[in-house]
Amino acid sequence: MSWSGIKNISESPNRLHAAREAYRAAGAETKEFYLVMRRYDGVPVIEAPEVETLEKPTPDTRSQGAVRREFISASTKGKYRKIIASLS
Repeated sequence: MSWSGIKNISESPNRLHAAREAYRAAGAETKEFYLVMRRYDGVPVIEAPEVETLEKPTPDTRSQGAVRREFISASTKGKYRKIIASLS
């Protein structure tokens, strides 16, 4: 995610809490949140049963500020091996 502008930076902790609650209500769990520098301001690690779950809170959390999202799916080693095995 990326916040544009610094105008309402003091509201960031409240927006993060609201986003965590919105994802929890949608059936996902925010495991971690990392503040990063460069392209993105923060990287949340969210577990959800399917990617569609991640889209549910998006309109609501976007209305709280200038937030852009990019979802990147990740798999554990075990799941990765199952995926690769299913290809052959």
